[in-house]
Amino acid sequence: MEVTITNSTKEKLDYAFHGDPTDTSLLVIIGHGVTGNKDRPWAVGLADAIADAGFAALRFSYSGNGDSEGDFAKSTITKEIKDLKAIVNAAEDAGYHKICYAGHSMGAAVGVLAASRDDRIEMLISLAGMVDTARFCKAEFGDVTPGKGNMWDEEGCPLSQEFVDDMMKIKNVSNKTEKIEASWLIVHGDKDDLVPVEEGREIYAKCYEPKHYVEIAGGDHVFSGKSLKPMTKAVVEWLEEQQI
Repeated sequence: MEVTITNSTKEKLDYAFHGDPTDTSLLVIIGHGVTGNKDRPWAVGLADAIADAGFAALRFSYSGNGDSEGDFAKSTITKEIKDLKAIVNAAEDAGYHKICYAGHSMGAAVGVLAASRDDRIEMLISLAGMVDTARFCKAEFGDVTPGKGNMWDEEGCPLSQEFVDDMMKIKNVSNKTEKIEASWLIVHGDKDDLVPVEEGREIYAKCYEPKHYVEIAGGDHVFSGKSLKPMTKAVVEWLEEQQI
């Protein structure tokens, strides 16, 4: 794909495409989490592995993150659902016959909510997926004053009241599983210190068939080091099974 993709507020979304652009049978869209971007090692490694397996992948940065246009302070799950819809629209316009979304952390929460209302997402992958958004917000940013402090003291990543309000309103995405008909893969590391592995187990127990769960021994939140290969292997093998 070599098109300009903009969201509903006309902000350009930065993306990178991997694979054969003439094969429109399947596109795996890869979305990141809080303060992330499309160039995080896990995202690049996953996209490369998917392309090496013969599938097309598109990793992108949500608006306000990385090189995408927009204001980071307005980066909420609710807005990112609209960003993802813009990517899905572009994939549909490009003629892709099947769309898979692979979301990491908060990006996985975006995927759950998006798939619950958009049946064009026929395959869903949750990587270290955030389920209890209210718990996450309190645990990670409860001591930060919205509008004054930054997320994890990262410059350029201000904690906004808009973000906090959105996380608390959504509260927990597991109540949307009954509306999802997509084939669903859930991958979680058992050493995840940001989104407890129990959240992966929780949403797996609540989602409907067809579903598959893989727990990565020693895997941290971003599948770093030796846990990257098992994560990408789990995704590729699942994608191959879905195409049989």
